[in-house]
Amino acid sequence: MKKATLAPRSVMIEKANLAHLLPEFGKNLVSDIEAGDVSKYQQKRLNQEASPKTVNLEIGTLRAILKRSGQWARLQPDVKMLVTREDVGRAITPEEEAALLQACAKSRSRSLVPFVTLAIETGARFGVIRTLQWGSVDFENRCLRWGKDKTASGTGRIVPLNQRAMAALCFWATHFPERKPEHYVFPTERYGAAGDKFSLKAYDSDPTKAIGSIKEAWEAAKLRAAKILRDNSKDKDSNQPIMPLPCRFHDLRHSAVSRMLNAGVPIAKVAKIVGWSTATMVRMAARYGHFTLDELRGAMETISSATVVVRAN
Repeated sequence: MKKATLAPRSVMIEKANLAHLLPEFGKNLVSDIEAGDVSKYQQKRLNQEASPKTVNLEIGTLRAILKRSGQWARLQPDVKMLVTREDVGRAITPEEEAALLQACAKSRSRSLVPFVTLAIETGARFGVIRTLQWGSVDFENRCLRWGKDKTASGTGRIVPLNQRAMAALCFWATHFPERKPEHYVFPTERYGAAGDKFSLKAYDSDPTKAIGSIKEAWEAAKLRAAKILRDNSKDKDSNQPIMPLPCRFHDLRHSAVSRMLNAGVPIAKVAKIVGWSTATMVRMAARYGHFTLDELRGAMETISSATVVVRAN
């Protein structure tokens, strides 16, 4: 029933949740499910090495089902969601960013560089970038209006574009001279190679459909980025196998927020840009703010930076 209003990724998550829930609860009447059953399920999934966040997502699906049948209220006082880590994300370094963008430029997917650049320069989530339409990009005023986001405060927010994000979008727009306001900025398309030089080509581009997953291109870029970083390091002759750059796509959002906070941008402005509500912006800033020891040391130095002159009577 919710499929028409959910993003494709959300539908996949709900189906995955049900795959775990149904073997445990599928034969029960909703009126027979008790809080103790939910607690046993949570513990069983943890024993199976599922993360607390994953288990909470699954319980969220169960909660939606029970709410619809009017059964959640009697369980709610005794059902506790699991505590999740607040320090999972990280901010990438400037060196990692340079290597990552260089690696993205070598991808078969021509959309990867502008897609990743926009994520770094705006701190936007994957879903809102994926569904961005040209009608929401204001080239004259150098800003854009994001569409549906994870939170109500993030949906429809207007965000200015810095020079780097603007340059990336302007260049990307040259690939779509016949674009219309309702067309997606990052459309679904396929990639191949042609000619004697085996040059990459994009085909079957459909601007009326948003790009799907970029996982394959993203994972390949992270592996190339790790190789670039090792080739530029003192350990470039190491025989150790190269592991992909440890960076989730969501870490690009962490990076953008950390850089703004480290530059002294007030939390209220950061919240406005990335779509935090006023009720959660301090907690979100604590979660997304990742600072090096040197950055924290610089903050401490500001305490004594104001010279106090004591005059003798």
